[in-house]
Amino acid sequence: MNMLPWDAGVMSNANEMFQFDPGMTDLIFEYCRNRLAEDPVPLDFGGIATNFEEALEGLITPQGQDARAILDRYDKVISKAIISVDSPRFLSFIPAAPTKASLLFDMVVSASSLNGTSWLEGAGTIAAENQVLKFLSRAAGLDDHAGGCFVSGGSTGNLSALVVARDRARRNNPALAGRRLRFAVSEEAHSSIAGALRVIDVDALIVPTIDHRFTIEQLLAVLESDQDPETVVAIVATGGTTNAGIVDDLEGLGQYAREHELWFHVDGAYGGAAMLSTLRGDLFKGMRHVDSFIVDPHKWLFAPFDCAALIYRNPEEAKKTHTQTAAYLDIIHDEEKQEWNPTDYAIHLTRRSRGLPIWFSLCVYGTDAYVAAVDDGIRIAEHAAHVIEAHPNLELIRPPGLSIVLFRRKGWSDEHYNEWSEKLLRDQIGFVTPTKWEGETVARFAFLHPETSNEMVAEILATMN
Repeated sequence: MNMLPWDAGVMSNANEMFQFDPGMTDLIFEYCRNRLAEDPVPLDFGGIATNFEEALEGLITPQGQDARAILDRYDKVISKAIISVDSPRFLSFIPAAPTKASLLFDMVVSASSLNGTSWLEGAGTIAAENQVLKFLSRAAGLDDHAGGCFVSGGSTGNLSALVVARDRARRNNPALAGRRLRFAVSEEAHSSIAGALRVIDVDALIVPTIDHRFTIEQLLAVLESDQDPETVVAIVATGGTTNAGIVDDLEGLGQYAREHELWFHVDGAYGGAAMLSTLRGDLFKGMRHVDSFIVDPHKWLFAPFDCAALIYRNPEEAKKTHTQTAAYLDIIHDEEKQEWNPTDYAIHLTRRSRGLPIWFSLCVYGTDAYVAAVDDGIRIAEHAAHVIEAHPNLELIRPPGLSIVLFRRKGWSDEHYNEWSEKLLRDQIGFVTPTKWEGETVARFAFLHPETSNEMVAEILATMN
């Protein structure tokens, strides 16, 4: 066996990576300070830059390079080829608008290397995260027994909840052994739901919608004509569809699920934050029936990426599915201590304490500020809808349910919408991408940032004359 010679130079370089560097620290903090101070945050251009190979050539070397030169390349090349999701002019997909407090505390989480996997390693961080989860579960109408954890995003949250629903159905319905289980889902359900069902090997009972909304009437009609309704063991509803912000019949579907002992899951990744709203909160009263739900704080609850809250009515059901066993993990599973391990409630093990930034922000600003900020997104959507209705060349497709507005420009083709969207971004007026609605290309505003103003909306709509 050949032994590698001792290389003091290599060891010196390795040690250097873990030494405090005041100059580099000041450099990074100054950059972060300037970024946080931008008002408003510019859009920038996303994928406009094309020659990344040349821009990045030679940056990773055996010896390393000066931090200032690398940060300069990031600032002048890489950051300019990224559309800023937190700009108040970002109105596509689902935007983000993290509070300043949450961004700052995310730096604390990173600088502290906080591990939120188990109570043994991160009791303090988990206790703080659970305080936020309790706030959200109470807003949904659940009691203090409810709980869960923070995961990376809505797709992971949906998958984690639905695998628990599957396992509970198998445990509680031995007569269904060997038969294909099915979950009732809307044709409007998010793509992550279909993906999750494929992963967990469960079939979907697709329920047609009434005006794109999943209702109890439609579910009953489908079940009445179904040949094997016993195999339908769960209902998956949406608390704010991504494309149009439509809230399903949570009350009717939830009541039916409770009466028939079906698992009721609500995907509120985008719209679930509106359960806090003084304007739309009534749409979410049916949340009190859920067995599980998700909401993404990195969307309409103003937290940094990546952060999704996953909450169960009875967390014990999740533990039966998700608790991982291994010799080296035995120490974190002490049932007598009743410690709370986030790894027991989702498909993950190691996890950063991604719930702490929203915890800090909620504590600093108070819940009233969050309610007001959510309401702001709804109000700007309502204002935009009124302006569109008054515009001679525009047509409002449907009144905004939450904070998404669908509309069309009379006489425009797909090419017109695409050219318009590209020019808006080039001119830094807005980032507004078209979508499809009933097979037609249309325009779509997704409002979220409280600093998106009526003037910004007017400026964008003026380009459609």
